[in-house]
Amino acid sequence: MSVEGRRKMIDEKHRTLSISRQCGILGISRSSYYRKPSAESDFNLELMRKIDEQYLKTPFYGSRQMKRHLVNLGYEVGRRRVKRLMRKMGIEAIYRKPTTSKPNPEHKIYPYLLRNARIDKPDRVWCADITYIPMNRGWLYLVAVMDWHSRAVLSWRLSNGLESDFCVAALEEALFEYGVPEIFNTDQGSQFTSGEFIDTVETAGAKVSMDGKGRWMDNVFIERLWRSLKWECVYLNDFETVRQARMKLGEWFDFYNGERPHSAFDGKRPIEIYFDNKPDRGGHAPRGLAGFKAA
Repeated sequence: MSVEGRRKMIDEKHRTLSISRQCGILGISRSSYYRKPSAESDFNLELMRKIDEQYLKTPFYGSRQMKRHLVNLGYEVGRRRVKRLMRKMGIEAIYRKPTTSKPNPEHKIYPYLLRNARIDKPDRVWCADITYIPMNRGWLYLVAVMDWHSRAVLSWRLSNGLESDFCVAALEEALFEYGVPEIFNTDQGSQFTSGEFIDTVETAGAKVSMDGKGRWMDNVFIERLWRSLKWECVYLNDFETVRQARMKLGEWFDFYNGERPHSAFDGKRPIEIYFDNKPDRGGHAPRGLAGFKAA
């Protein structure tokens, strides 16, 4: 079971077991149960939002160019601060590495299996990625699992840190709801190269594929998803709480999957493409979309 799943098992009002004792029994540290994003000043939070918005437009901007952009907007900021905030947000210029996490040198890196591959139906390839979500006071990280062919989002999770457990939880949900893909593709971030994540993929029966270092185009479809999500949902809302962010993001993902026409499929919806062409590889209709095929 993922760390996130074990966290949810903790009962703060338990009559006999303290939170510390419950953490010990479940095999998680008490600090990870209470962990929250470290505080940043209002000025830094504003900078992080501006950096995030510009990064969607110019993902090739490193800290030097991003600093110049902010100065042109009227912010008095140095490159060192910009570099630190970009690192905290998990973004770097695409010519170096566009991912939201750093590789762990102790983790195995798998080859990229999608070059020249024919991906013409659902469940051939799933992919996953992480993005930064600005809040009114702080920030969160979002992971999503997407079917490469249909562009349907199969699961997603929010987290206040970049540990691997929320990625594992999203993966487990997608596998439970939709079955197993032939190949699962990610970047080389430590969340996706962790033993827990890789074991979950391989135990399910899928092959592991990873983008080449600095090859953001290898996972381009989910990068486009983030751009749409930010401009159509995140930047239109000032998320005050995690609950509000989760609700608004859930509404947008439901809209994206079930209502938003996709230009790649002559206006058809991603979840429609997924179910109309899905091979029989197990799984079942997801909660909330069980009646979609009959609609």
